[in-house]
Amino acid sequence: EVQLVESGGGLVQAGGSLRLSCVGSGFTFDDYVIGWFRQAPGKEREGVSGISNTYGSTYYADSVKGRFTISSDNAKNTVYLQMNSLKPEDTAVYYCAAGSRLVVSDPSREYEYEYWGQGTQVTVSS
Repeated sequence: EVQLVESGGGLVQAGGSLRLSCVGSGFTFDDYVIGWFRQAPGKEREGVSGISNTYGSTYYADSVKGRFTISSDNAKNTVYLQMNSLKPEDTAVYYCAAGSRLVVSDPSREYEYEYWGQGTQVTVSS
C-alpha cells in the first residue's frame, strides 16, 4: 500500500520557521519526484516546491524562492520542506505528492502526481 505522511505543520508567528516532513512508503522512493503543494481557504491548490529523488533537481514557486528549501533523504524515504521567513500568506494546508520521474515533467502540475498525502496545516499569524 502506498502511503505519504506529512508532519511538521503548526502555528507560527510571521518571520518564524517550520520544517515539514513527508515520509513515503509502498513505492520505489528513488524513482519518484516529490512535490509540495498548498491550498489556502477559498483558493486553488498551488505548487510550492518539488525535488527529483533520482537527480536531485529542485523547483520552487516564485512566491517561496529564497525562503523555502526542499531536500530529500532517500535512505529514510523522506522529503523535507524547510520554511523560513514565513508570512501570513503562507497559511494553508500543505500536501506532499509523489509522481514517477517518467511522468512528472513539470513539478508544479499537480495532475502529474499519482499519490497524495493527507495534508498538514500551516498557520502563520501576523
